[in-house]
Amino acid sequence: MRAVIQRVKQSSVSVLGKCSGSINEGLMVLLGVEKNDQQKDAEYLVEKIVHLRIFEDDIGKMNRSLIDIKGQMLVISQFTLLGDCRKGRRPSFVAAAPPEMANELYLYFIEKVKNKGIHTETGIFGAMMDVSLVNNGPVTFVLESA
Repeated sequence: MRAVIQRVKQSSVSVLGKCSGSINEGLMVLLGVEKNDQQKDAEYLVEKIVHLRIFEDDIGKMNRSLIDIKGQMLVISQFTLLGDCRKGRRPSFVAAAPPEMANELYLYFIEKVKNKGIHTETGIFGAMMDVSLVNNGPVTFVLESA
């Protein structure tokens, strides 16, 4: 499982011009599910992401987590994170999980985040989405469960 996380002042996602999720201060998470991923991969990433100290404290040092600041999370499924561009000119998606499995783990990830008491918004799995964000910093990290 691969996640790109961005610290945001605000972020939203819309499908066909209709907003499906919007947050204020927190994290926007783009989530890709690989074919060998299991629930333990989602659990690992949830724990890592919500406790990662990437928000500034009173002296400007990255020392607070999403939980510490009572931040929000916008989770968007993005299978293109698993595109392998090393050979040729067209990405290969052989590592990506089939849609049914990917959606199941995507929903599991969201459930685990919500269970942490974090206000969580989402995109729509499999839809063509327009994503907006104000990246704070900018601060962006790539995390993998493997």
